[in-house]
Amino acid sequence: MEPLVALVGTTCLALIIGACGVHRLRRLPTALRGGLAVMFLLTGGAHFIGMRDELVAMVPPALPAPGLLVTVTGIAEIVAALALLRRSTAAPAAGLLTFLLIAMFPANVYAADTAETWWDELIPRTLTQLVFLAATTTVLVDRVRTELSGRRQGLRPPPDAPRSPATPGRSSAAEPGRPPGTGRV
Repeated sequence: MEPLVALVGTTCLALIIGACGVHRLRRLPTALRGGLAVMFLLTGGAHFIGMRDELVAMVPPALPAPGLLVTVTGIAEIVAALALLRRSTAAPAAGLLTFLLIAMFPANVYAADTAETWWDELIPRTLTQLVFLAATTTVLVDRVRTELSGRRQGLRPPPDAPRSPATPGRSSAAEPGRPPGTGRV
């Protein structure tokens, strides 16, 4: 339940700050990046402090080295959470977190068998995971669309495009009557 509260609370706070004038936080995908970052920093940290034993116990017995799996997924969650905060790394981070949510779902099913509270039962756990997946997918789709849109409009060259030797801010194509390298942008 705490991760859901962290996601919703942080996202709402970011949207409110955006409405108060911080234009970068006005868009839902951007606010979700902040909410997901806080949520995954908390859940990733729990892999090492406070809940490690419970998380190791959630790993289905068919999987090897539960302690190692908890450590690796905790590190991945923390690294991806931090990567969400940069536009340039948000798409791969959201993709990794989407993959992790799907890959770790069997642990949620296994843990639901020993649920002590109603929100730890399978249906609430599943619905919560769907909310998390919707958030990571929203960020992923937004970042990919933004990248593709920027490339189509010529704002950003593809990553594998050769760099132009032209002076920054100057076109290498000469206009009629002007020497090369002095054209307008």
